[in-house]
Amino acid sequence: MINVFQINWSSKGAIALALSTALLGACTNNLEQEAAAPETNVTTEEVTDNTNQLIGKTVTVRSTPIRTLGPSTFTISDKQFFGSEPIIVVNASGRVFNLPTDPNTPIQVTGQVNKFVIADINRSYNLGLDPNLYKDYESQPAIIAQSIALAPKPGEITTNPNLYYGKNLAVTGEVEDIRNANSFTLDEDKLFGGQDLLVIRAGTPKGTVNEGEKVAVTGVLRPFVVTELERDYDLKWDLTLQKQLEAEYSNRPVLVANEVYPSAIPQ
Repeated sequence: MINVFQINWSSKGAIALALSTALLGACTNNLEQEAAAPETNVTTEEVTDNTNQLIGKTVTVRSTPIRTLGPSTFTISDKQFFGSEPIIVVNASGRVFNLPTDPNTPIQVTGQVNKFVIADINRSYNLGLDPNLYKDYESQPAIIAQSIALAPKPGEITTNPNLYYGKNLAVTGEVEDIRNANSFTLDEDKLFGGQDLLVIRAGTPKGTVNEGEKVAVTGVLRPFVVTELERDYDLKWDLTLQKQLEAEYSNRPVLVANEVYPSAIPQ
């Protein structure tokens, strides 16, 4: 069973990780109930310094990548902890992930914390890592990632959607305009020229969202082409809503969500 996480940052913007023991997909009928689940928050510095306490725990980190080590490995850290050792991330998701070309674009990594033992990693995940290239990281903290996604802000997506079309994203924002049970917008009021981002929840939504609620959304970005969206997803839009959304969002970006859950990240 995967450990569910919620994501929190400190007041100074440090990365934080939240750990809990509920399954993320097993949402309740109200997301607010999920938000009340007990959690333990740790910073990236604590991941480095307290590896033994975190071994076997599933964590989620949002950070800008520091250095690419190989096709399936890179390091992350945070400017607030400039003096701390970077944490190595091993992509064990089975899917290729290309780090963003813009070094300021954050990514979200979810995975289990373990000590980096290259023989164990190669045996478990068949990655073929060269031991000579990872001597400095042996026995150091590592996140064995099962999920990696770009984590831009809503306004960054709507300002330059071509950078993100077809990619898995992890986006945090405030719910502003709920159009129906499976469509709402994420507010963008901090980036000049940025627009609110439309989110649609394919199929039957798990849980509800409320206006003003801060949520994290994972999903794929695509252009709003109503015929394609209706073809690919069971949206059940009535004709009035369909025409309204088409008039407002035609050929603008839409985030097709596979998960929506509460977030404590300040925007």
